Amino acid sequence: MRPREFTRREGTDMKIGFIGLGNMGLPMAKNLVAKGHEVTGFDMVEANRAALAEAGGKVAGSAAEAVAGASAVVTALPAAKHVRAVYEGDGGILAAAPKGTVFIDCSTIDVESARAVAKAAEAAGQMMVDSPMSGGVGGATAGTLTFMVGGSVEAFAKARPVLEGMGKNIFHAGDSGAGSAAKICNNMMLAIQMIAVSEGFNLAARLGLDAQKLYDISSTATARCWSLNDYCPTPGPVPTSPANRDYQPGFAAALMLKDLRIAMEAAQAAGAHVPLGAHATQLYSLMDLQGKSDRDFSGIIEVLSGKD
Repeated sequence: MRPREFTRREGTDMKIGFIGLGNMGLPMAKNLVAKGHEVTGFDMVEANRAALAEAGGKVAGSAAEAVAGASAVVTALPAAKHVRAVYEGDGGILAAAPKGTVFIDCSTIDVESARAVAKAAEAAGQMMVDSPMSGGVGGATAGTLTFMVGGSVEAFAKARPVLEGMGKNIFHAGDSGAGSAAKICNNMMLAIQMIAVSEGFNLAARLGLDAQKLYDISSTATARCWSLNDYCPTPGPVPTSPANRDYQPGFAAALMLKDLRIAMEAAQAAGAHVPLGAHATQLYSLMDLQGKSDRDFSGIIEVLSGKD
């Protein structure tokens, strides 16, 4: 049975706790405020908390304080260890929120961790979905993110109005962990595509073919894909791409490498053969070793070209 797709519609105003106001989380929280929701946020970085307050949100002094009285909680955190630390334990947000709260974790983490936290939520009398997103900072700002959601039908239904306040396309991928599985597969494919597009433009440069000409042709031919059409890794053809601002992220290469490593661990556990995914992991590891992990992942084009 194919997953259902929902497009954004207005939901009932809700009291929402938001944990993690980074590059993605902050614009997501701002969009919820703009939709009329009462958002109370927490982040370790003071400037991020101040930015939410300036946008009309409320600021809490801790994660537990942010979820007090909330009917929904969104988390957008860097890694599985951060998710488990925030959710679980006596001081975790599962215990601090009212019973029946729906928790929406938008972090990209491994499937087993997503399932473990969902199990802890159920034991605490809470509902939870793993709901990683795709679309980058631009999508988070514009409210056009795609969310891949894992969890029960009931939890998905309760989470949906919140997700619709932050994104355009909302997919129920299946039971707990399915959202995380969809995200790591998606990002593995994205990494491979970006490397392929980068190699094409590097070859074109060596052959004396103008980058704009290649873009004009390939973006309407069989090589077209998001990495080419919307996020071209060479300066010029797509004015909004990080290539035109010295590869400032965007989506940092460090995060892509984290996602690829999660995908490789999942592939090993599942017995899946992913040779191109493995090679992509090696190339982004090289980018990390070169001290470029804080640059946008499309900067892999410079690694492949041998540019310092």
